[in-house]
Amino acid sequence: MSSAGENTYDVIVLGGGSTGENVADIVVKGGLSAVIVEAELVGGDCSYWACIPSKALLRGPEVLGEARAVRGAKEAVTGQLDVQETLARRSWFTGDGDDAGQVKWVEGAGIALVRGTGRFDGEKTVVVTGTDGTETRLTARHAVAVCTGSSAAIPPIDGLREISPWTPREATSVKEVPGRLVIVGGGVVGCEMATAYAALGSTVTVIEMADRLLPPFEPKAGEAVAASLKDKGVDVRTGVAVTAARREDGEVVITTDSGEVRGDEVLVAVGRRARTTEIGVEAFGLEPGRYLEVDESLQVKGVPWMYAVGDVNGRKLLTHMGKYQARQAGAAIVARARGEEVSLADWSPFVATADHVATPSVVFTDPQVATVGRTAAEAEKAGLGHRVVEYEIGWTAGASLFADGYQGTAIAVVDPDREVLLGVTLIGPAVGEMIHTATVAIVGEVPLSRLWHAVPSFPTMSEIWLRLLETYRG
Repeated sequence: MSSAGENTYDVIVLGGGSTGENVADIVVKGGLSAVIVEAELVGGDCSYWACIPSKALLRGPEVLGEARAVRGAKEAVTGQLDVQETLARRSWFTGDGDDAGQVKWVEGAGIALVRGTGRFDGEKTVVVTGTDGTETRLTARHAVAVCTGSSAAIPPIDGLREISPWTPREATSVKEVPGRLVIVGGGVVGCEMATAYAALGSTVTVIEMADRLLPPFEPKAGEAVAASLKDKGVDVRTGVAVTAARREDGEVVITTDSGEVRGDEVLVAVGRRARTTEIGVEAFGLEPGRYLEVDESLQVKGVPWMYAVGDVNGRKLLTHMGKYQARQAGAAIVARARGEEVSLADWSPFVATADHVATPSVVFTDPQVATVGRTAAEAEKAGLGHRVVEYEIGWTAGASLFADGYQGTAIAVVDPDREVLLGVTLIGPAVGEMIHTATVAIVGEVPLSRLWHAVPSFPTMSEIWLRLLETYRG
């Protein structure tokens, strides 16, 4: 192998996904120099294989559903979803796998970029091996931020790995839609892809080991999504375990504890694993293949110059939370480089407090599921006093105008002693655009007495906040 030289920067960022880009951007804006090391596409999974392409696949069916839910508009819908145009729109959003636009942004932000696979070679030192075998040695003055993310987990099921199953990457980048798709896993990815592929024309089967879909969410969320998928012709099987897999005469055969399921392809959507196997963390007493344990400022425990940001620390595997962590970690890196004190107190500009109590997420199924904070079960487990308040969103004027026969539920988990929101779940069409209101209320610990003065515009679905308060007050 030849050497392309040695370079020194204030901060080395391993991984050029959205998290790594944000860490580098923050530290450069803080007056430090930064280099991103990326072996694949700059922009990472979110841009090319996850959030962006999956939502592009889901948006067309969602628009058609909204039009068909309004009399006068539904009569104008005379055709079906155009599958090839839907796939083409998805490809446009991902740049057909070309990251030139992201690279241009990186360069314009004053961030250096080194293409290749990075591996630690001593304290604050990384050796990057390019595709041509050339090695570049990088040294950091202050910090190395590990932002290598996560990859799809393939469980140790007999024969599963051997049949080359789809992961979310294949599901979102497909060129041809399979006639039959078996999805193993009924979490967020499984439910979203079941929604998308049913609309694209596949016959879909979802297999989930838990007794309901979307297990971590409020039970009504999984129940609503399961009912909708069944209405779309999806075979939803909960409480079922996969025991083996094989290919037979061109078919995928999935063996479960309640019989066989056959399809043309199988998507495995059962979780993620940390991308820490090949980066050399064992040299610092860390275990390869495991999530890196961090303190509140995302500093790796026991290795003060190393930060683990985003999926790689296993705290909250969501793009927006990775970006949030990047902002907090970047601020901490800059402050420490200047010799300033970094407070680890709650809601400090250097800590990821929202990871624990105020993480929002949206599941882009039909209906959508939007949630932030704690569920009732999580509040119970944490030993928090709580009261659950529910209201049918369709009873508001805004929802009834949005869609004829609107079906949806709002669930609020309230701390009755402090009278603040602990968590909110919204289930229904277009609820994802309303969840940030609850996020602000939870982060700010806004008393319900003050929320009475946050008057929702009429007639909008935001009227649900007033109805929840009225229900709580009784």
